Amino acid sequence: MTMKDNNNNNNNNKILLVDDEPDLTLAFKLGLEDNGFEVDTFNDPLTALSAFKHKSSSYALVLLDIKMPKMNGFELYHEMRQINDQIRFCFITAYQVQKEDMNAISLSDEKSFDIIRKPIAIKETVQRIKNQLS
Repeated sequence: MTMKDNNNNNNNNKILLVDDEPDLTLAFKLGLEDNGFEVDTFNDPLTALSAFKHKSSSYALVLLDIKMPKMNGFELYHEMRQINDQIRFCFITAYQVQKEDMNAISLSDEKSFDIIRKPIAIKETVQRIKNQLS
């Protein structure tokens, strides 16, 4: 069974969320869980990466904040892609994403990610995630 096959079995609702703002991760977690998703949250990108190494095949989608201390979302994205290149990603940010930021993601990856701007209503977030997973 390939990673992709494993992701398509029972893990279509499992999300990993990494954001350095604990209040935001809690709000997202509660909102997403109310909409049928199972969510693991981390406020430290290095801790998230360590956990991801052991459970990468259990996630259908990873939500990453772009601006974080220790490791930004694009760096974390590349590290996670080395572990499992089948998972979909959504970046979340309050900042305007610049063209040079987008260069951090190769064109071959463009179908496997989305950028969600903060603040965002949970209803819209859920819809964007469902679109990404379909």
